[in-house]
Amino acid sequence: MTKEHDTMNSQTMDRADVRTDESVLDEYTCPVPHTPQEVGAVRHRALGVLTAWGTPGTAAQEAVLVISEMVTNAVLHALPPAEFRLLRCAEGDHDIIRVEVTDAGAAPVWPGAEAAPGECGRGGVVVDALAIRHGARSGPSGTITWWADLPAR
Repeated sequence: MTKEHDTMNSQTMDRADVRTDESVLDEYTCPVPHTPQEVGAVRHRALGVLTAWGTPGTAAQEAVLVISEMVTNAVLHALPPAEFRLLRCAEGDHDIIRVEVTDAGAAPVWPGAEAAPGECGRGGVVVDALAIRHGARSGPSGTITWWADLPAR
């Protein structure tokens, strides 16, 4: 498998649709409350779902890290509403975990509201390090879906 990264690259965005309805083995969806305090609850629910699907410990923990980064970004940097989707998909002879977070697009940045240097910006590095491929696609009414595929080892 090759690692692909560039959320604005049309080739990568085309890869967002590698799954078909027939390839989806399991799916979990939940709304994302738009408060930073709720990110932990989303992580906890996602870990429960991954465990129920039989995802091995390391793969589940890596998926939870990616989920945490993507949900946190939606809560901190986008407008509500947001939705989290977790899918287990068959891809060839192996399964992948698809993480999707859809939000209503970028929130306005207010003067003085920026994070202090070193407090943010690492999420993309985490996703890039753990995902097989990832990207974003625009939807109707300005929504954006950030997605990442991870091995379900």
